[in-house]
Formats: sequence, structure tokens, C-alpha cells
Amino acid sequence: MQKLRVENFMVSVDGFGTGLNQSLEKPFGDGGMDLTNAFRATKTFQTMIGNAGGSTGVDDRFSSTGFDNIGASIMGRNMFGPQRGEWPDESWKGWWGPSPPYHTPVLVMTHYLRPKLSMEGGTVFEFVSGSLVEVVAKAKIVAKGKDVRLSGGVQTVRNGLLAGLVDYLHLAVSPLVMGQGENLLAGIDLAKLGYSCTKTAPGEGTLHLVFQKR
Repeated sequence: MQKLRVENFMVSVDGFGTGLNQSLEKPFGDGGMDLTNAFRATKTFQTMIGNAGGSTGVDDRFSSTGFDNIGASIMGRNMFGPQRGEWPDESWKGWWGPSPPYHTPVLVMTHYLRPKLSMEGGTVFEFVSGSLVEVVAKAKIVAKGKDVRLSGGVQTVRNGLLAGLVDYLHLAVSPLVMGQGENLLAGIDLAKLGYSCTKTAPGEGTLHLVFQKR
């Protein structure tokens, strides 16, 4: 059965997935880039950016398996880029350079549509409107039997949890106190929504928590 999965979603110990004031220079907002320290140290990440080396422990295993059996991904407009409103042009192609790490179709949720964007390595960004329920249904068709990854950002994942759409939630908790920004779980009763923590694993730079719906 196809699942909607949240993988390697990085949060601070006080629950923030991004800081305030996202910009081109600060894709994770004020102080948010430190959330990625453990991931950027892994072999998986270093391979993505064309480098050798990187850690091969627990953090790397979670980073790598988060892409297993994924046939399509979904992300919000704010995760694709810092722009708001109408696209000034079609020059912005995401944060990831010419070869994004997804290697599948990626449905970008936005009220401002633009043509599909085909990148190196098989990633195709498709800009879609509609409710998250509708977009998830479309993504499952596009995924052709494989799972769908709900990539982010924070509000998109919150909406997925509140709607009961997320089957699997993996949080990578960084030893960082942010204090402000976008909080992933504030006001969300995971137990009431049917989620339980099924796995904990300390990594080299982060604590991995896995939640699944009962």
C-alpha cells in the first residue's frame, strides 16, 4: 500500500523547522541553517553535491533510506524558493542547482502556476494548485505504486499531519534551541491523531524519531 512519508525532517529541540526571515541568502531563515549540520556531514549529502567522503553512521543511513521506494514528492512553494506572489520570470529553478536530489516528479504547491521544469537526473518540478488532499491523490498516481514523500516546508507538513494524510513521520532532532520561527508540532496532538513513536535512534549529530499512524 502506498504511503505518504515525511523523511529526514530537521527540527530543533524546541520544535522549529525553520527560522524567521527566509531569504535567498538564508533558505532556512535566521539561525536555521544549523539544523542541517548533521545531514551535511553525511556521505549521502556529500555524494549529492559531487564530493567524496562524509560520515557513514546512523545519520547517513537515515539520510539514504529516506529516498528508498519514493516515486514522487510534494513540497510547498516556500520550500521551492524564497519568492512570493507572481513569478517575476522563470529563471528560478530551486535551491539545488541543475541536478536536484529528488530524481522523481516533484509537485510544487502554489497559487501561481508556471510550466513544468525538467532538471538533470530525472527531477521534474510540476507546479500545481488545489488542496493538499487533491495534490496527494495526484502524486500517488504519478508515483506509480511507490510511496510519496512530503518534503516540506513546515506548514505543508503540519497540514498533512492535521489532515491525517501522513503515514510515516521521521524527525531528525538537532541539539539546537532556536526559540522562534515555524514550529512543526505546536498545537498538534499526535496521540489524538493516531500517531505513536515507533523508533528512536541517536545519531552522530542528531536524534532520529520515527512516528507512524496506528
